[in-house]
Amino acid sequence: MGESREYMTLPEENGSINIAQDVIAAIAVGAVRDVEGVSGMMSGMGGSVSDLMNKKNAQKGVRGVKIDMTGAALTLDVYLTVKYGSVIPEVAENAQKAVSSAVEAMTGCTVGAVNIHVGGVTLD
Repeated sequence: MGESREYMTLPEENGSINIAQDVIAAIAVGAVRDVEGVSGMMSGMGGSVSDLMNKKNAQKGVRGVKIDMTGAALTLDVYLTVKYGSVIPEVAENAQKAVSSAVEAMTGCTVGAVNIHVGGVTLD
């Protein structure tokens, strides 16, 4: 059990539920993958691009998502690339809605903010 993972803890009547940060990140990546105009994830601004459609990379979940669990609500920073010709503000807004909705529905945690960072455009 030597893992050093961060967890979101939800107190319940019969104990507590602990959700790993990696799980929340994987949910966010899965939600972003379905947004029209998103072409991939980035490890951070200036980082390498990871193909979002590759299921192996999507299951890792952490690449391209930073989570702040210190407040009453989660704050997620999502780093992505968009397809050339897409309207970036529309893609970003749709990604925000998709991530917030998916994380809240699957974890029961409140999402306070989803910050989208567009770090590139793909010509494919």
